[in-house]
Amino acid sequence: MMTWQSQARFWREKASPMIMPDIVVHCASEMQPGQCSVERCSVYVDSENEALKFKWIESEKAGCDLGEEAVRRWVQKHWAGYLRSKWLEHLQGTRFWVELDSDDFGLLTRTFTEHTELLDRIVDRLKSEQEQLHIIAWAIDWNIPIEPVHEILLKFNINSKRLKHKFDPYFC
Repeated sequence: MMTWQSQARFWREKASPMIMPDIVVHCASEMQPGQCSVERCSVYVDSENEALKFKWIESEKAGCDLGEEAVRRWVQKHWAGYLRSKWLEHLQGTRFWVELDSDDFGLLTRTFTEHTELLDRIVDRLKSEQEQLHIIAWAIDWNIPIEPVHEILLKFNINSKRLKHKFDPYFC
């Protein structure tokens, strides 16, 4: 039986591969010295590997190759959360994702010097896949001043950061 790695290799050879040059992104001088060289990554290439792992695991459970349907199921179940986690890595400046807005790279370390505790709480909520409305409701429930929350959410501009996946049923 093929492993998910050999399946990924097979599909990469069969399809036209996405060329990813080995380029290092040099960050703004405000960043910490250890953060100045960051690997460029592709959300689509990385997600393909994740989807193939999922396909392999699900196919092993089923005892047969589930094919493209398993990849579609991964997209339906995991794409939004996967993309959100990559977007947050990009905002934190830990990894540069080429499909995401380059101006957003390291935004958290460059922009928000005030309200750092509030920012941490908002990022925690974003990591748990909460949307803007949930965050606003949380701020109101906890009597947190809405102006800095609103300012942070406007700067993040969450709803404009969605990428489509070729198997995403919401974008087809």
